[in-house]
This record gives sequence, C-alpha cells and structure tokens, in this order.
Amino acid sequence: MESSVYAELVPAYIANLRIYQSGKSIAEVQRTYGVQEVVKLASNENPWGASPRAMEAVRAHLQEVHRYPDQAAIDLRSALAHRYHLKNENIIVGNGSEGIMALIARAFLHDDDEALTAHGTFTGFPILCHSRGITPTCVPLRDYCFDLEAIAERITPRTKLIYLCNPNNPTGTFFSRRAFDRFMENVPARVLVLLDEAYFEFACKLADYPDSMDYRHDNVITLRTFSKAYGLAGLRIGYGFGHPELIASLWKVKLPFEPGLLSQVAGVAALEDEDFLSHTLEQNQQGLDLYTRELTRLGVQWVPSAANFIAIETPPGWNAQQLFTALLRRGVIIRPLEQSGLPGNLRISIGKPEENKTCLSCLEEVLKLGPEAA
Repeated sequence: MESSVYAELVPAYIANLRIYQSGKSIAEVQRTYGVQEVVKLASNENPWGASPRAMEAVRAHLQEVHRYPDQAAIDLRSALAHRYHLKNENIIVGNGSEGIMALIARAFLHDDDEALTAHGTFTGFPILCHSRGITPTCVPLRDYCFDLEAIAERITPRTKLIYLCNPNNPTGTFFSRRAFDRFMENVPARVLVLLDEAYFEFACKLADYPDSMDYRHDNVITLRTFSKAYGLAGLRIGYGFGHPELIASLWKVKLPFEPGLLSQVAGVAALEDEDFLSHTLEQNQQGLDLYTRELTRLGVQWVPSAANFIAIETPPGWNAQQLFTALLRRGVIIRPLEQSGLPGNLRISIGKPEENKTCLSCLEEVLKLGPEAA
C-alpha cells in the first residue's frame, strides 16, 4: 500500500499525535553510558517492590492463566466497595488508571466538546483528548498547583470534561478542601470532573487534602491505582468511583477481561496488606525529608510534595537536559519535565535510602563541576 493511501486512512489528529514518552529504562542507560549500577528514580514506582500478599496471591493463581478472568471483576470490586463504603455499581476497574481515563474519553468526549485542564499536569490526558480530535484548553499552574479559580472561569457551554490531578503529577502539589469546595460550586452539573487521585495514599492524611470520597458529587469520577503505593505498576490495575449511571456508561465501552486474572487477585490481596502500605508511606516520608534537607543545602529550589516524588527547578547556569544527561552518565535516572510543559524542571522519584543518597551525591558532584565539565 502506498504511503499516500495510509495518509488518507489516518485522521490528521492521529497523524499529528505525539505519543506518551516513558522514562528511560535501566537497560537503556547501561547500554548507552556503559554503567553497571543504575538507580532509576524517574517513574514514581514503589522502590520497595510489591505487596508480599499480592505476590503470594499471584503465585497461587499462576496455574489458572489459561482461563479468562472474571469479566465483571466481582471480587476486586467487592473488596474496593468494602474498603470505601460503596456499592459495586459505583466502581469500574481497568488496566491502570490511564486505562479508565481512556474509557472516559471514549464514552463522553465527541464532536465539538471541550475539555479543560492545566499546563504542567499528567500528559496522558491531553494525549487522550487529541486522540478524539479535541484540543484541550490548558490553564497555567499557579505556584505549581492547579489554579481552580482560573479553570472555573474558562468553563463554556461546550465544556464537557475537566481533568484535575490531586496531588498533581509531576509537581506533587495539591489543592485544598476549601479550594475544591469553591471550585465545585462553580461547575455546572452537566460538566464531568475527572479527579485523578493516583497518589491518594501519600496525601490522604493531610489535614486539608480533599478526599473525593468525602464528597460523592454526581458529576465527579475519581481515579485511583495500585501502581504507586501498592507497588503493582507492572500488573496495570486501576479503578474508578462514580455515579452508577456514569460507571454503567464506562462498562459499555470497556474492553472485556481487563484487568487480567493475576492483576485482579493481586489487587484484592494488596488491599489487605496494611503493613506493606504503612512501610511504604513511612519510608517515602523519610525520603522526602532527606531530599528537602539536602536540596536546600545544595541550593536547589524544590517544590513541596504530597506524593512519592519531588520536583526541582533547574539550578542557575544549567538547563534541564544538561542536568538530566550529567546524572545519566553517573547511572542516575530522573525525569525532565519538558513534555509536561515545565521545561525548567525535573522530577525525582523517592527511592530506597541508598538510592536517594546516591542520587544526591551525584547531584552534588555535577553541580560542583558545572554544566561544561559534568
């Protein structure tokens, strides 16, 4: 088939779509820079691995992988319903929270609908909008946080969907209960608010964090995931909460049999593993405390974080790519944020204590050398 025919087949909004760029892998850095020991602090993964109970459940069900999983994911949804005092019909599950985000775009965005979000948030949402032929309206962050007042002011009769990420990825900031209350007062009932709480577990005990389960707005769909605090990123398990009618619409466009069998049993077991979750949260806070102390000592500006990562500003005399590459040469992978609309920033995921110390040591070394020598 000639390329001109392909061009006719592919809509312009797909042809021009930029795919999501994941962080560099350990193997890629080893090959490119010839380093053996690599510390990966780029993808907000749980450095402590997965919940032991989840791993035990996976091993116990390995002999069943020739069978299709429960299409309705009854056990997993029932476990989530019990945890969050919901009914099963309030819950959708899928391949990561991004998978459910894709269902929402597929079910609700069409024609000349308008979507609103912020510059400097999770890049997956704009990509999904563009895949529907819709260019989202993006409002600048204010102090690295969602400017809810400005977003509310941009609502028009065409607005169908608003995406909020709280805490926000990649900045780690969160908006308060009071700010969210004021915002929802200005959102018409016909507008769907997609509230991404992928980092909920790290922030939920903060006094002024607005846990969406305390609200239950009919026009809000909450997204959460097992990828971060529970350490199951490789199994791709996400879930969403919402009004039964909204959730029913998502089931209509959802691919059958996702998430997979092993993912479902791992999710049920992970919810029961309070010890692993507590250990993760405790170690994460210690890591955040270390970074804030040491970054301050090094004169590097950082953004207060309520998640399992910390965003920094590029030091004077450097650009983000220079600093990123200098650390790669030393076997440390962090994440430049140009793709997220923050070209002057980088994000560091919290690792194990020795990984954090390695990152900070290498950062101190390259800062002393300067961008030309590093």
